[in-house]
Amino acid sequence: MSNLPISRFPIPDINELPDDLKRRVLAVQEKAGFIPNIFLALAHRPDEFRAFFTYHDALMERESGLSKAEREMIVVATSGLNQCIYCVVAHGAILRIREKNQLIADQVATNYQKADISDRQKAMLDFAVKVSQKSYEVCENDIKALLHQGFSEEDVWDIGSISALFALSNRIANMAGIRPNDEFYTMGRNERSQ
Repeated sequence: MSNLPISRFPIPDINELPDDLKRRVLAVQEKAGFIPNIFLALAHRPDEFRAFFTYHDALMERESGLSKAEREMIVVATSGLNQCIYCVVAHGAILRIREKNQLIADQVATNYQKADISDRQKAMLDFAVKVSQKSYEVCENDIKALLHQGFSEEDVWDIGSISALFALSNRIANMAGIRPNDEFYTMGRNERSQ
């Protein structure tokens, strides 16, 4: 286990958090077996914590034409380009588990165009990357390309919104120096961690 700080900014004592934040953090700990560092790092600003995770859950947990694994692909691909080690490592672990594939997160984070994913998923990631890196260039042809791949307009919104939220998340994690939990590195890589 690493003894390096979780963040450049203060990490509050869990017992001193507002009750709703404390419940959320402890529920995540119960489910995952540890507290992801992003929860601790954002907890020192309770209103922002609530806003971030409300929007996160609205995008990542809702019924959608995108699978939960595809949503994680978006996070991993765009976070790789934004050089956000926290999001690549944490969401890479979730992607490996959701896809039951030990290789996919590394492939998507490094070069999704060469990853073992479908052409539909590559088109999804092309759009996600454009939103993340050059949203000012998004045009009707980008939307038409996704519709042609069978995505609905709602799916297109989801792809763009997930990309945008994690562009924000990447920048906060990089600015704050948020470190990935050591546990994330091995999750989904062998049968014991699944």
